[in-house]
Amino acid sequence: MTTLLAMAFLAKELTQTTSIDSFVQTGITDVTLVALVKTGNQLELKKINKDFGAAFQFKETTLSFKVPLKMRAETKIEDTGIVYVINGAEKALKFGSLHSKEDLANKPGKRQSTVEIGVLTPDLFTSLFDAKFVEEDKASDLVVFDLTFKQSDIDLTRNRVWIDRTKKYVTRRDWFNRDGKQLATFTYSAPVSFNGIWLPTHMEVKNGEDKLAGATDYTGIKVNSGLDDSLFAVK
Repeated sequence: MTTLLAMAFLAKELTQTTSIDSFVQTGITDVTLVALVKTGNQLELKKINKDFGAAFQFKETTLSFKVPLKMRAETKIEDTGIVYVINGAEKALKFGSLHSKEDLANKPGKRQSTVEIGVLTPDLFTSLFDAKFVEEDKASDLVVFDLTFKQSDIDLTRNRVWIDRTKKYVTRRDWFNRDGKQLATFTYSAPVSFNGIWLPTHMEVKNGEDKLAGATDYTGIKVNSGLDDSLFAVK
């Protein structure tokens, strides 16, 4: 009986260790923050891909996220406002008086989410990502997973993430293209607790040559402030 109990305990422990469900931020309903670009080397950013440096041209961007799978980004160029909204598989972009919409149902790689800021929430794994356990490093209290799109027949890109087991935020994310080439490494640091929910407040990105390409601070963070769905309406 003792042996059976020990086996059952080990099986439960192994399941908890290898399931992404044990490392997501279940207490988050919404997050708002201001992303402040500290450095942006366009030469090194373009080595990630030709469009990657665009986001670093905006010195200040307000980002809002709401579960499930809603995102809004607001910034401006001189006096012209830009609003970018993703709601599930729908995207809308407003640039001044110009408007455009796009269906992302078959473009999972364009469905930006809290993964970008080093945060994993349960909704990511219901319709967007599959997570495969890679390894754990008990010495550093990190666990590693590969995130691939559920629509892997359409998009073979993947992310490998290192998650703090205790604080449950992503400390590092490696981004690979469809051919398995590493495009970039994102590191997330300086975590702050919001009623027990830990979020990183600094991000750095290096390109495939391990050259620092950009750095961003996250300020003015608000968690579970009750964002209205209308903020994410795709019009």
